Order: sequence, then structure tokens, then C-alpha cells
Amino acid sequence: MSRVNTVLGPIPAEELGVVAVHEHIGYGMPGSELDTKWWKTPEQRYEETVPKLRKFREYGGGTFVDVTGICNGRDIDYYKSLSAKTGVHIVACTGFVGGDTALPFFERAGVDYLTRQFVHEITVGIGDTGSKAGVIKVGVSRGGRMTELDKRIYRAAARAAVTTGVPILTHLAIDPEPAVAVFEEEGLPLDRVLFGHADDGVNADSTPAAWLAGLGGRIGFDTFGYETELEDPPFWARPRQERLDHFLDFVGKGFLDKALVSADANCSPLGWPGVKGHTVNYLFEDLIPDLRGAGLDEPTIRKLLEDNPADFLTIRD
Repeated sequence: MSRVNTVLGPIPAEELGVVAVHEHIGYGMPGSELDTKWWKTPEQRYEETVPKLRKFREYGGGTFVDVTGICNGRDIDYYKSLSAKTGVHIVACTGFVGGDTALPFFERAGVDYLTRQFVHEITVGIGDTGSKAGVIKVGVSRGGRMTELDKRIYRAAARAAVTTGVPILTHLAIDPEPAVAVFEEEGLPLDRVLFGHADDGVNADSTPAAWLAGLGGRIGFDTFGYETELEDPPFWARPRQERLDHFLDFVGKGFLDKALVSADANCSPLGWPGVKGHTVNYLFEDLIPDLRGAGLDEPTIRKLLEDNPADFLTIRD
């Protein structure tokens, strides 16, 4: 039977429903808990997050994949309470957003240690929570080139993915040649990798999405909603129609099976103000109407938001 690890236990992939495949319950950089201006109490985080997840559920959302990673505010017991409270399945990750978010302890770790860490969190559990990770997060550090630490993390993630059958999801898909080489050397099929942020306003032109998809990789158009039309747009924002056209062009080239969409929203930012006016519910409130307006039919939309992510998240024994 197909299954996916959620924080409340494994479920059949068929029960995931609509999936937001690249999101954050609460994300902050290491040390951000020391910032007295922006760090929030558990009560404040809960007050911000629950209404967004409840609205997601009301709209028809089924599963929220949190890709916050080690060292960035991941809180599994909190995720369990949110899932029980709202009825939204939450998939947690092991791994790191990027080498530049790893604390020095992990920065000094070798591939074997990192592999064991990832496998343990997938097969035994994260800390003493009893919850098992359902995806592995990796990423390209600031500067636009994979660092040596990034490459060690990618290799450890590949080995853990081969061992456990869970997929890998990346932060950015720039400088992808070293990543592809690592995955191929470790025997990981590229359809087990979702190369993320192919659509953001900074890195889209540097992301060879068609090349990666042609090799078998999955492509994440997962910063929907970060638009220049926002009142205070972030530096990675992009005009709404430009992003939509980019995505439609990719799908129109025959890569529908390789495409996944998400908003990369932050329910309750930790240690920074976040982006006002942007939530996971952009998927329902704006993206789906835009896709319908562009002529995509309901089976195609269902494939993007249900079938493709279910296939991706399913543990491959």
C-alpha cells in the first residue's frame, strides 16, 4: 500500500487530497530566537497559524508539507497539535534549507553522520516526538553556487533517499549540475527530486527547468503569490502574470507530469517580519482561478495539486 509519513503517522497517499508541497509553519534563521522584536511566543504563533490552516482546510486543502528543516524553527510537537486541531495533514522534513542555515555542529559533520541523522529521522523519528519525516530538504547556499557543505548535505540526502524511499525537495535549482551529478552517483532517480523555486523573481532565469525535467527531475513552481503587486513585495517577488506565463509555458512544453505548485508561505515568521498579504491560501484564492482563466481544465488542475504531489511523496520501498 502506498504511504506517506505525516506528523500523526503514515497515511495512504490517496488520502492526501490537495497538497501544498512547499510551505512553512514557521521559519527563522538560526539565532533568530534572540531577536526580541520579531520572535513570537507560542501563543502568538498559534493565533497566527490556526486560522490559515483552518481556511486551507475549508477551501479543500488536505496536506501541508513543511520544509523548514533542522535549525530553522522546526517544532514537531507543535505541528502535531496543529494537525489535530485543524484536520490538515502535516508532513515534516529532515535536512536543511541550505548549508548556510546549518549550525556549526552540522557544518563540521561528514556525509556518513548526516546520512545517519536523516535516516534516523525518517525511520525512527524526530527527537522524542515519535513522528517520522516524510521528505528530505536540501538547498543551495547564498551566493548562487553550491558550497562544499551543500554538496555533503546533498550526498547524504541522496543516500538517505535511496535507503528509505522518501523524496528530496530542494531550495533553489540554480547551479544544478553538481546536484545532478551527486544524485546520479548515488543511484537516486531524478523523479525522486523536486527542484524548487524555479519561478522566483531572482533565480528563474538561472534555473534550467526544461533541462532538469528532461532528465527526469520534478520542477517546483512554488513561490506563487510573491508578486510585485504586493504592498511591500520581497526582493524575490515577480509580476503575477509573468510568473503565470512562465509556468504555462513550462507545462505547454509537455512537462505537466513533472510540475508541482505551491506558495512557499510562512504561517508565522520567526525572527523576521515575513511578507504581508501572502499565505498558503493563495493557491485557492488566486492560483486556481488564474489557471482556470488560462484554460486549464479540472483534471489538469487536479493533477498539479493532487496526483503529482501524491506520486512524489509516496515512499518507494
